[in-house]
Amino acid sequence: MLDDTIAAISTPLGVGGIGIVRISGPCAIDIADGIFKSHRDKTLKEADSHTIQYGHMYDPSTDQVIDEVLMMVMKSPHTYTKEDVVEVNCHGGIVAIQKTLSVILSQGARIAEPGEFTKRAFLNGRIDLSQAEAVIDIIKAKTEESLQSAVFQLDGSLSSKVKEFRHKVLEMIAHIEAAIDYPEHDIEEMTFQMMKEKTEVLLQELTDLIKTADTGKILREGLQTVIIGKPNVGKSSLMNALLREQRAIVTEIAGTTRDVLEEYLNIQGVPLKIIDTAGIRQTEDIVEKIGVSKSKEFLEKADLILMMLDASERLSLEDVEILQQIKDKKAIVLMNKTDLSSVLDMDEVLEIIGEKKVIPLSIIENKGLGALEATLKDMFFAGELTIGQDVMITNVRHKDALLRTKKSLLAVMETIAYRMPEDLISVDLQQAYAHLGEITGDSVGEDLIDQIFKQFCLGK
Repeated sequence: MLDDTIAAISTPLGVGGIGIVRISGPCAIDIADGIFKSHRDKTLKEADSHTIQYGHMYDPSTDQVIDEVLMMVMKSPHTYTKEDVVEVNCHGGIVAIQKTLSVILSQGARIAEPGEFTKRAFLNGRIDLSQAEAVIDIIKAKTEESLQSAVFQLDGSLSSKVKEFRHKVLEMIAHIEAAIDYPEHDIEEMTFQMMKEKTEVLLQELTDLIKTADTGKILREGLQTVIIGKPNVGKSSLMNALLREQRAIVTEIAGTTRDVLEEYLNIQGVPLKIIDTAGIRQTEDIVEKIGVSKSKEFLEKADLILMMLDASERLSLEDVEILQQIKDKKAIVLMNKTDLSSVLDMDEVLEIIGEKKVIPLSIIENKGLGALEATLKDMFFAGELTIGQDVMITNVRHKDALLRTKKSLLAVMETIAYRMPEDLISVDLQQAYAHLGEITGDSVGEDLIDQIFKQFCLGK
């Protein structure tokens, strides 16, 4: 329902300088007027839109002053939700902000659902669904690059590209329908040739956009990077060195790490979800066995593997087993403990892993970390994609819709190749048109819309 008024706390709960409670809906200004006394004896309804009014908020049931506040008044339609919006800026203590919300709710507003302010912005036509999802990405951005990508999407870069695709598909549908309606003009061969050429161009543009999805996913979620190796080779020390803090316990006792530790970090613009795993070895310890099993699971699904070897020891059976497991995966081999006498046979290592990058390290002497960070950046930004590009797929839902669009267009090409009836081309084009509409929200069901906005935090 869009005929009621909603309210929620829009700042994180805790002690802070200010807290903000947002109100949106047809009665937002009336509700705020009922709990606010301006020091100028001016009502919020009389105030100009997009102005801030200073005064005190009070509880109408007791006439007791609750807080000294600033009221930000924004009148429809030029607001985040396209409805009347009032934001109460009160002091940021837990009691003060909770009391503020409680009084607002007592005056007729209801508590907003997670993401409901942004959902109203979508339903009222201020933003489309892809722009709404970009709001989540901005909030959750872990690096400047992921923030930049989300801002581009919020500004409508993806929406514009998708609308361009839909317009091209619609033009093709119109041409097909005209050819079907006027068969006497005998333009079948011309129609097939034109459809083939236009579909080929659109397929290439779609393919280029889909190619951005891997980079976009990493920007959004972080490059899942697993540190793997046998016990006591320095995995936890590497994690601590990359994080610049003592996050993992480090001892000389093999098998100290028995569970999986996960942390996010930013290495030269590359967002990493770095995972320190238990050392892989044969063990009778039940707890350590579970940790080793988890390590092997993460090894299988990692985006990138940092395989650590001890340069001061010869290859063990555990080392060889892990090297064989990663030879067909995206991995960097790290030779740690180069500050000690090196006895590791690199020819033996290279024989197993082939062309993979090998970096010598001495974590204890802080050597080699710069080379590792530079290599990570080079691997991430390799190829034609750059983070400065304004259209990028960062959302699995969007990628799936584009893949289904591509499948429909490939069906068009097949229909043309076999000179099948033109109305079959129209069916496939209409499917492609609908799949593209799922990205912007033009052709999605209410259940999907609800599911998307439930991912938002309360108050956004």
